[in-house]
Amino acid sequence: MINLKTSVLELVDNAKKEINNINVSDALKLHDDKTNLFIDIRDIREIQKSGRILGAKHVPRCMLEFWIDPKSPYHKTFFNDDLRFIFYCASDWRSALATQTANNIGLLNTAHLLGGYSKWLELKGPIQEPK
Repeated sequence: MINLKTSVLELVDNAKKEINNINVSDALKLHDDKTNLFIDIRDIREIQKSGRILGAKHVPRCMLEFWIDPKSPYHKTFFNDDLRFIFYCASDWRSALATQTANNIGLLNTAHLLGGYSKWLELKGPIQEPK
C-alpha cells in the first residue's frame, strides 16, 4: 500500500473549513430564489440514474476550472452572472473540493451543499427526474 501525505478525508475536512457551507434545510428555502444557481458536479451517469436538483446546471467535475475561467476556450458564460453558485455532489466530498477549487481560482460567490444530493432527496427537495 502506498503511504500518502494526506488522505482524501483530510482534504475534504480542510476544504470545508475554508469554504461557505450551507445545509439542505437552508438551501431548500433558497431554491426558488433566482440569485442562486445549483451546480451538480456529479458524473453524468449518476444524473441519468437518479435525477438532479430542479433547475441545477451540470458541470462535470473534470471541467470545472475550464468552464469557470473566462480565458478558457471552454468557458461557460453563466459563470459570469451575478449569482451565488451552490455546488453539490452525491454526498458532499467532491463538491467540497470543487467549491474550494472554485474559490482558489477566484469564483468567490459560492457555497457547498452539506449532505449533497442524498440529503436533498431525503428532505424531499424538488428534483428533475432521471431521463
